[in-house]
Amino acid sequence: MTTFDDALHHLKEENIRITPQRVAILEFLASATSHPTAEDIYRAIEVKFPGMSVATVYNNLRLFTEIGFVKEMSYGDASSRFDFHTDPHYHAICRKCGKVADFHYPGLEDVEMAAQQLTGYTISSHRLEVYGLCPDCQKEEV
Repeated sequence: MTTFDDALHHLKEENIRITPQRVAILEFLASATSHPTAEDIYRAIEVKFPGMSVATVYNNLRLFTEIGFVKEMSYGDASSRFDFHTDPHYHAICRKCGKVADFHYPGLEDVEMAAQQLTGYTISSHRLEVYGLCPDCQKEEV
């Protein structure tokens, strides 16, 4: 699993400029548990950087995704969410508020191998999402 320090070190090794905005975006992503959108990130750090545009956030997210620090999670028409934790894991998504929670489930790694054997496809990745109501939304429904 990549840590914030690993990510900074890698940027330096690749001679990618370490700007204050880039560091703030990385710090936010590394500490976030909510799988934020680009807008979420922008709103969280714009106070520190009043002249920064949302395009700066998008450009850095694109860079981090290309390097492999971040995974972009797209769900149809909804805004993409970004996950700093790129180790294999799955997501539980609240169908009411859209909150995303990580979970690990041993044994599901075999899915790719089984899919390859059953279909003849060369499988490169997979994702699993389960949908329901998060604890906060469950409380609202009572």
